[in-house]
Amino acid sequence: MLLPDTPRRNSTLPSPPPSPPPRYAASSSFASRSTARVGEAAAFAEDAAVRRARLHAELDALGFTELEPLLRDPAFRGSAALRMYTSFLFPKSAGALAMAEKPHRAATVAASICFMVREQRAAAHEWLRNHDRALSDGARQGLPRHPLYIVLDNLRSAANVGNIFRAAEAARVSEVLTCGITPTPPDPKLLKTAVGAAKYVKHSHFSSTAQAVAQLQARGIAVWAVETTENAKLYCTTDMPQPVALVFGNEVIGVDTDVLHACDAVVEIPMHGVKNSLNVATAASILIWEALRQWSPTLESSSSETS
Repeated sequence: MLLPDTPRRNSTLPSPPPSPPPRYAASSSFASRSTARVGEAAAFAEDAAVRRARLHAELDALGFTELEPLLRDPAFRGSAALRMYTSFLFPKSAGALAMAEKPHRAATVAASICFMVREQRAAAHEWLRNHDRALSDGARQGLPRHPLYIVLDNLRSAANVGNIFRAAEAARVSEVLTCGITPTPPDPKLLKTAVGAAKYVKHSHFSSTAQAVAQLQARGIAVWAVETTENAKLYCTTDMPQPVALVFGNEVIGVDTDVLHACDAVVEIPMHGVKNSLNVATAASILIWEALRQWSPTLESSSSETS
């Protein structure tokens, strides 16, 4: 039986719907949302000098004497007080600008800054008291410190520094020397990653790594940089002297070239992949335990003599 004829389907595909109009005109740049507001933010900052004068006047009225440390001291870098100061001077939106221009806003911000600075100072003093007590407790327990010093050349990550403090405590190194912009205790992020170890580690801060290197060398301590260079020696085939200081550099640029030239030697960790470096905290742990491995017979004999 024959079926009735059915209409044949059109074999051609339906034409696509019309394209939506372009989101940007042809002359528009492909700037991101953040960079597209640079001009807008700059317009909000036009009267920053006026707001600065208002804020400084209110701080003076409160007897605030730590404005210079707030703006210059690395201890306040990234602090809530400094962020509030900067946000008042350079608002990022129309709403923030309107708030900053209110008659009593400068007084409110000044009072908040004073409180935040006092709070941070108090926390720092409390931490130092606990730190000194912890060092004294360790000394009374007779825990020996190894003749190893760690120099941190302008590290930017508090998390990395905290991990290095944790390793330094576990290895009982003599001291950690932080330099330049390197975060120092009691930075909250540093203390978090150190997991309570930072208070047991002796540490000091230098405005420049060159100063730290010079002081160590003046004390008769050999200073070795850990960096990948043409003349660097393999870390595990080179005998480490006692005492020795190991310099670890910035996460992006490594050890500063001037510091490299001032060091007594340069050692490296061999890389077998595409990347030519390790995380600085990982590298520090490798070198610290290599030193202890090399020194283990000497350290065991000296420990038995003292006991």
